[in-house]
Amino acid sequence: MPQQDDGMEKRRQKREAQRKRRQAQVLRMRLTLLLVVVLLAACGFGIYKLTQNADGEDRTSVQQTVPTTEETRETTPIQKSPITTIHIKAAGDLNVTDSVVNAGMAVNSYDFSPVFKDVAAILSDADLTVMNFEGNICGAPYGSETTSAPAELLEALRGCGVDLLQMANSCAINNGLNGLTATLRAIRAAGIEPVGAFASSEEFKQSKGYTMTEIQGVKVGFVAFTKGLGGRGMPAGNEDLVNILYTDYTTLYKEIDKTGITSILKSMEEEKPDLTIALLHWGSEYNDDISKTQEQIVSLLKKNGVDVIIGTHPHTLQPIEFDKSAGTLVAYSLGDFFGEADRGATNYSVILDLEITKDANAGTTKVTDYTLHPIYTVRENECVGNNDRRVVRIGTALQAYNGNFLDKVTDSCKGSMEYALTRIDERTTMKEEEEK
Repeated sequence: MPQQDDGMEKRRQKREAQRKRRQAQVLRMRLTLLLVVVLLAACGFGIYKLTQNADGEDRTSVQQTVPTTEETRETTPIQKSPITTIHIKAAGDLNVTDSVVNAGMAVNSYDFSPVFKDVAAILSDADLTVMNFEGNICGAPYGSETTSAPAELLEALRGCGVDLLQMANSCAINNGLNGLTATLRAIRAAGIEPVGAFASSEEFKQSKGYTMTEIQGVKVGFVAFTKGLGGRGMPAGNEDLVNILYTDYTTLYKEIDKTGITSILKSMEEEKPDLTIALLHWGSEYNDDISKTQEQIVSLLKKNGVDVIIGTHPHTLQPIEFDKSAGTLVAYSLGDFFGEADRGATNYSVILDLEITKDANAGTTKVTDYTLHPIYTVRENECVGNNDRRVVRIGTALQAYNGNFLDKVTDSCKGSMEYALTRIDERTTMKEEEEK
């Protein structure tokens, strides 16, 4: 299993330090309150004794020991809660295209941070954040033809708090095995961990095909698979460099690789994760149908310990099935996080926020709730006074429109966002409502 990147670990440590500071503040407040109560009790007792001795009897001094901070800690131990709650956020496809690359163009360089500025707060406010990266980082020329992007794109994602990138997808070997290796190296150099693709057979064997991480004492396993590689086949001797769902992945996508899938999942189960998340690049582009083999894959994964399935590739939102009693969730497709946004339903999507609760007493770890954050890709001609393509929160953008902000979206874009909110609700909540 590969070691987690220092950059990702440092971000986790920073978030953990923030929590510890908050806990320390609460502890200090409790200790201060306890100290005040003790002092008041001492004063009251002293006054009582003085009053009792007011008849002329010898007054004895009242000695009241006020506990020090350390003594207070010893007498009031903090009981560790058996309940731990963490949040993992997921976004859909980030597609490397001409428009996406051009969105980050700056003077003599690239800077993608303005592109994600509005959604950075959502992505970073999690214990761990993951998305699907459909592209490569292997040098110029950049854009749609090569699906290669400048490394500054990864720097922007890291700045937004992205920890994991799904690399088992149809673009993994667009630039050959050298392109795959260069991309994985660049992702790790940016402080992010790739999932589902490997630089060598040796790396695959060491990792056993998955990534394991621990968040506040909750052990979470991640595994990623793709339905195929854009019609390409893996070179002989390198078949294990990308996790693939089907044995006939260059043609019909009908023969599920049950042996390969279960082998990885069983190896992961031996490490006894509290929760397992599978990132799947599957389904059909621009098609809302759920295939029979997808349903079979869901059943296979659940039987082998997978609790959460997060899908990508169709580029549009698809149903979310949440079984609250079992604590499992299947999101068939989260749509496009950022891309061309030039086809129906590809200009809006969601950031999925999973609430995961571990109960040490009960010995269970489940998805206890989830939240959807609607987002929208504003294209170059959809904003007044700002021609930059970027990802925005729909709610914030509509507030800016209603407030007549300087860089508000156009009237037609505002209408598209309102329509998107309706469609997001229709596309993602139907099955959940049926189960309720």
